[in-house]
Order: sequence, then structure tokens, then C-alpha cells
Amino acid sequence: MRFAIITAAALALAGCAQNAEYQAQRDAQARRELADALGDRMPGKPQDCINPGMLDGPQIIDTRTLIYRQGGRIYRNDLAAACPSLAPLTTVIVEMRGGQLCRNDQFRVLTPGTTIPSAYCRMGKFTPYTRPKGG
Repeated sequence: MRFAIITAAALALAGCAQNAEYQAQRDAQARRELADALGDRMPGKPQDCINPGMLDGPQIIDTRTLIYRQGGRIYRNDLAAACPSLAPLTTVIVEMRGGQLCRNDQFRVLTPGTTIPSAYCRMGKFTPYTRPKGG
């Protein structure tokens, strides 16, 4: 009996270590993707809403960050809270409450191969990033 308990504990710890290693790899990948997306652009003043016309995105960076592109400008949205369902290849379904995409607009995530979307998540502020002038 004691051997079974020790074995189960060892397996649980191994699973935790693998999960921590996976999360560390995913965090490093997210940092690289964010750096690649923003490049040499400089952040502007965060804003509550953006015009959804001609937006490309979102690009899912991690469970807290989305990127939208509009011409040469990039908008980084730092969500109000983590959205555990956000992952590469998922679909973001936004419920806009007007003509603009705004902070606190709710969205759900649809995972490929499923028909039931996730629980609601909320948008945060949109930080515009533009290339430096004259460079």
C-alpha cells in the first residue's frame, strides 16, 4: 500500500513538472510572438475603443493578450483577466455593444472540433503601437 501511494505521488509530481515545463515553453513562445508582432513600434496612450473597420485579427498571443492590426498600426489588447480557453487555432467570437470594439466587450472562444463556445471573457484597453517617425 505504501509503495502505491509513493508511486502515485511520484507520478503526480512528474506530471506537474511536465506541465510546468510546457507552460514555460509556451510563455517563452508567447514573448517571442509578441516581440515579433510589435517589432520596433512604440506604444501610444491606451484607449477604450477602436474602430473595427479594416481590422485584421485577432492574433492570440497568450491567455491575456490579443493583437489586432489596422494598416501600419498594431493594437495590443491586454484582457481584463486571463481567458484560459485562448490558445492557438481557436476562434474568438466577440459581442460588440455598438459600432466600435471596446474595453469590457465580451467574447467567447470556440475550440476547433467543438460546437459549444467557452465561458465569457472580457476585452481590456487597446494600446496602439506605431513605427517611430523618421526612422
